[in-house]
Amino acid sequence: MITLGIDTSHLFLVIALLENGKTIASLQENCWKRQSEELFPRLEQLLEECGKTTEDIGKIIVTLGPGSYTGVRIALTFAKVFGAMKHIPVYTLSSLQLCAGLEDRVRVLFDARGHRAYQAVYDQGNEILAPEVRDIDEIRDSMGDETILGDGHLVGREDVWPDLAGNFLVLEDMAEKAENIHLLTPIYLKSSEAYLVKK
Repeated sequence: MITLGIDTSHLFLVIALLENGKTIASLQENCWKRQSEELFPRLEQLLEECGKTTEDIGKIIVTLGPGSYTGVRIALTFAKVFGAMKHIPVYTLSSLQLCAGLEDRVRVLFDARGHRAYQAVYDQGNEILAPEVRDIDEIRDSMGDETILGDGHLVGREDVWPDLAGNFLVLEDMAEKAENIHLLTPIYLKSSEAYLVKK
């Protein structure tokens, strides 16, 4: 049985095929605003490369966001439809958690536009600061010397993108099973009070 990991929440199309505790095929390509066009053909290509078909997929791990409104929905819609059609379980991760992987204490930043960023802090995959959206100046003022992953340029650091496809493997046991895939909803955050109220 293969586990399929997919993330389309931000800049990249990320696909990982996992089997027996190993990544057997993966890709992480920058295709901003083209994920919906590339997801199906690239998945078929990866399956063909390792001699598998969609019938071999027995589990899906998908990110729920936060990130691009449209991007988050691409992977989630695929996971819900495919999971329902094939009667296979769907598990979820935060897109920020996927970026953090199992690194020691890191802050993950994704551009949320409007001088704001999605952020969260993780330590070895465990949530220290829950995903939220904040003004970039507020984030910069509250930062220490911790490692920044993702859109570091927002706070004057370098952009650092880890092996997101590989992180599906290391975080597989931390993904949460969706008891009812039809009720899965994206993590948007932009409608939250934190986003609407500028301090």
